[in-house]
Amino acid sequence: MDTVQKMVSGFTLDLGPLKEPLGFIRVLEWVFTIFAFATTGGYSGTTQFTVKCPDGKEPLGVVATFGYPFRLSAYPFDIPSCNSSLSNKTYLQGDFSSSAEFFVCVGVFGFLYCTATLILYLGYQSVYRQTTRGPIIDLVVTAAFAFLWLVSSSAWGKGLTDVKWATNPSHLVKECPTVCQAGEYPFMGRLNASVIFGFLNLILWAGNCWFIYKETPFHKDPQPPATMEEGGAPGP
Repeated sequence: MDTVQKMVSGFTLDLGPLKEPLGFIRVLEWVFTIFAFATTGGYSGTTQFTVKCPDGKEPLGVVATFGYPFRLSAYPFDIPSCNSSLSNKTYLQGDFSSSAEFFVCVGVFGFLYCTATLILYLGYQSVYRQTTRGPIIDLVVTAAFAFLWLVSSSAWGKGLTDVKWATNPSHLVKECPTVCQAGEYPFMGRLNASVIFGFLNLILWAGNCWFIYKETPFHKDPQPPATMEEGGAPGP
């Protein structure tokens, strides 16, 4: 309880750091991180094709629904049979949940870290700058997130390519090539944007390392230059 009271009493709101690259870039990271995991985590799409039987009946539409985390083998769809009233239950193929969930996980933790550091920058700026430990820890964590954005965005970009192939109607009609025709392709614009936001986060987090580095003692000279003693004679 005493610790909480000390933290509350020590909080002093100062929007000045937002005018500096250190705080401004952190706000951009906070926004783009939300866009990255939000465009992936709530996605749901459909892929379609039609079954046209040779007996002259009206073509029947088939709709397969899928979504995050893109464990496609868990999504069934029914293909009507031309020879009977029964339908064949078929499943989408592929499991791309690991890359998608990893990408979203990096985004969520990045969002939480941005929130925590913004509170530190704006409310406890004196504490952050008075000690060397704060900027050093901030630099290490920011660099780690830059690396995680590189890995997760690359993995999710490859995973998205595989999702597009697995849900392509032209690929699905191979289950019934004689009577099936490809329909509408699933809309992937939102997922394409998620990969773009991932690499934008990589640029932001990697670039921010320089401005955080300038706050560390590695960049600042810990010892001021020696001055000539008053009244002393200059050296040769």
